Order: sequence, then C-alpha cells, then structure tokens
Amino acid sequence: MLGIRSRTRRTLRQIKNRIRTGYFSGAHRTLVQPSHGWRTLDLGELWAYRELFWVLALRDIKVRYKQTVLGCAWAIIQPLMGMFVFSIIFGHWVKVPSEGYPYPIFVYAALLPWTFFSNALSESANSVVSSTNLITKVYFPRLIIPLASIGSVLVDFLISSGVMLFLMLYYHVDWHLHLLALPFLILAVAFAALGIGTLLSALIVAYRDFRYVVPFMIQLLMFATPVVFPVTLVPPHWRWALYLNPMAGIVDGFRSAFLGKPFNRDILMLSFCASVILFLIGVAYFERVERRFADVI
Repeated sequence: MLGIRSRTRRTLRQIKNRIRTGYFSGAHRTLVQPSHGWRTLDLGELWAYRELFWVLALRDIKVRYKQTVLGCAWAIIQPLMGMFVFSIIFGHWVKVPSEGYPYPIFVYAALLPWTFFSNALSESANSVVSSTNLITKVYFPRLIIPLASIGSVLVDFLISSGVMLFLMLYYHVDWHLHLLALPFLILAVAFAALGIGTLLSALIVAYRDFRYVVPFMIQLLMFATPVVFPVTLVPPHWRWALYLNPMAGIVDGFRSAFLGKPFNRDILMLSFCASVILFLIGVAYFERVERRFADVI
C-alpha cells in the first residue's frame, strides 16, 4: 500500500510539474469562449467538418429516392408536367410570345433554374427544424445543415438538364458555346436559394409560422420571374422593377445559354451580385442566432 501511495504522489507531482512548465500550453491548449454579437463565416471550421457535409448531403439524396416507385424519374416528371401545362395555357391559348422559339423548349429552359431554386429554397428553409435530434445532441457548425440540403436538389437538376439537351435536338436547337456558362449560372441560383433559405431556416427555429411563408413566397416569386413569359414582354419603363428579383436575370441567362440568345451581361452581373449579397446576409444572420438553436428548437 505504501508503494502504491508513493507512486501515486510521484505521478501527481509529475503532472503538476508539467502544468507549471507549460506542457499543456501552446498547441496543446484548446480555449473555448462564448461568441458575442455578429460573427464572420468561419471557413476553417466548415472545412474541418467537410466529411459531415458529405454525409448529410448523401443522406438527403438517399432519403429522397428510397422506397419510391419512380425514383429519380420524379426529377424529370416535375419540369415536364410544368412544361406541358404552361405550353397549353400560355403557349396555345394565351399566345404568349416566345422570341421565335418553340414555346415548350422556351418555358422548359426557364423551368429548370426555377425548379432548382424553389426546391433548394424549400429544402434549406426547413432543414434545421428537420434536424432537431442532431442539433440537440452534438456540436458542429449548424450552417452545414442548410448547405448540405442542396445536394439532392442539385442531383434532380442535373437529371432534368439531360432532358433539356434531348429537347434541344428534338426542336432543332443547336448546342453551342453558350452552354459553357451553365456552371456559373447554377452557382448564382445556389447562392440565391441558400441565401434566402438559410435566413428563413434561422427564422423558422424561433418563429414556426414562417414555415407557411415559404410556399406562399415561392408562388409569388414565380409570377415576378420571367418563367412563362419573356423579359421583352415587360414594358421598358417597368423592367427595373422586374430586375429587383435576382432570379429574373438568372432565368433569362439560362434561356440565353440553352437557346443561343445573346446574354444581357449587365443584368446578369447585377443578378449574380444580388445573389451573393443575399447569401452573405442569410449566413450573417444565421451565424448570429445559431448559438441559441439547441435551446429553442
């Protein structure tokens, strides 16, 4: 017993000496402090949790297509049915002009980014509340949740874009170099959807009735976006109001990319800048209030 006690005292003295000499200082020390006020986006922390991002994104993709009858065919059916309905109502009955292109491919070129935007906005807005069990059990950057929610929507978009390429062949619309602009346009849509969706996801945690605002806002934005009509249909002195919606310029940019029209570069750049600003605003508010998520969710 005396030997055990002496060894224990010796071990405790060694630990105390290491603490005094700074063994646990410097690189071995982790200082945890509460944050106050507005915070900047910590890209290093997000990068450290990048594996969790991929796990959540793959989870959403699997859940989206698991135990379904048609599987990924839903990604094709949704824009095709929209194209069919809009072509009959606006193309055949109302006779909305389509700038010399067949109305079905004209409206499908706009439905692709709009469907991507609306689905990404809806998924990201409800993502935090849907992950209550995960948020209350372990710490990780909460921003990963709305960011990862776009994964399954992006897969749907890529599948439906393949249909667009076949429609271009069917309606004798040539493939051209304008298609190279698609990655930048997709990035602009992602920024706009995640900016608004991230802001709404933080608001929904505190105010649950914001969930009912999302579908109403998406429906309203669609009529303020040139999806079923061309930009040229709007009188020139009112187009400034149309371009307040960042998706207006992006949708017109998708039409230019697919149909070979000239790009309206000024409006497209304005829409891209507005999308980035929306993203920064949404992330800034999310970072400010996320510290209270585990307490109020």
